[in-house]
Amino acid sequence: MQNDNTFTTPVLTDINDDSFVKAYQQFIKHGDFISLTRQFEQGLIQTGASNQLSFSVNNAKVSLLDIGVLLVEPISSAKPSKSIVISSGIHGNETAPIEIVQQLISDMVAQKTQVKHRTLFIMGHPVAMNIAKRFQTENLNRLFCGKHKGIAPCFEKDRAEKLETYVSDFFNAGCTKDTSANSIDSEVTNYHYDLHTAIRNSKHEKFAIYPYQGDKPWDKEQLSFMAACGVNTILFGHGPTGTFSYYSSANFSAHAFTVELGKVRPFGENNMANFSAMTEKLTALICDEELLLNSFDNKDFNLYTALGDITKVSDNFKLFIDDAASNFTDYPVDTLLSTDTGEEYRTTQPGESIVFPNAKVGNGQRAVLMVVPTSLS
Repeated sequence: MQNDNTFTTPVLTDINDDSFVKAYQQFIKHGDFISLTRQFEQGLIQTGASNQLSFSVNNAKVSLLDIGVLLVEPISSAKPSKSIVISSGIHGNETAPIEIVQQLISDMVAQKTQVKHRTLFIMGHPVAMNIAKRFQTENLNRLFCGKHKGIAPCFEKDRAEKLETYVSDFFNAGCTKDTSANSIDSEVTNYHYDLHTAIRNSKHEKFAIYPYQGDKPWDKEQLSFMAACGVNTILFGHGPTGTFSYYSSANFSAHAFTVELGKVRPFGENNMANFSAMTEKLTALICDEELLLNSFDNKDFNLYTALGDITKVSDNFKLFIDDAASNFTDYPVDTLLSTDTGEEYRTTQPGESIVFPNAKVGNGQRAVLMVVPTSLS
């Protein structure tokens, strides 16, 4: 929903500016990526910065591509086998994921861990981080897959385009190409875990949205990885979207999830012990440590498939869902959930449940995602 019709061209930071040089040196020394990201929220002037803003730590090259975008490349002659994107802060007030990414980076800088796979760390929306809101003008996580092209100029429009570019360059660079066959090496596996927290409470505190796969099967090993991360509630996507995780899945065949890790809280108020399984497993993945995963079993999961969206069509839209209702609350068949100009939505299936209800979206946007329980064969 657009809430600000004014747009001022961002004042980008010159990487030779004294204040930036000092802050960058402090980051190299202490690994405080959140502070660096928040201090220079608008971004960097792109002048070959990836070469100038690089340092080595524990046998890896670390390059600051832009504010909130950090590339780690192991220094090794071995052929790359994994390219991993770990993103956070696509909504600026979702602080726990940002602090998880901070922990992964600070452990690397302090040489507590050794990153052995190409990894791209992202803190997505520094402007919204600084104002403690989901976004400034537009919902950034609706603008990927080129959807940013259709909106008016704003920070999110520019940021979505840049993030697409960084992720595309990252995955493309991680592939080795057989020039004789003109094909991409299939031995390189791509991953993208986009970490979030939710606006409201949830019947299942942690859950993940597995982006629409078209004709491809859902990967059960990836579901087991999610369970090892402490996330055993999975919602299977029902169609193409403009989310960050779908961008990587659709364009680079990445194993990708939008991961919801609980409730939105301000910086410093998160109980990070609640996210220890996620932090430990992501550390193991990027450091090439053994991942001990249980075999997939339906009984270990809460699995949901999407029925579709309730879309707000006009200003006459009314949503009959209590503001305190949790995600995955289910309603009896034939319950009236919404009305709009000439339309209404009633539940039609047993166990039909709500996810992400929000009546305050703009016209033409999703107000509720409707889901039902499912299982995998």
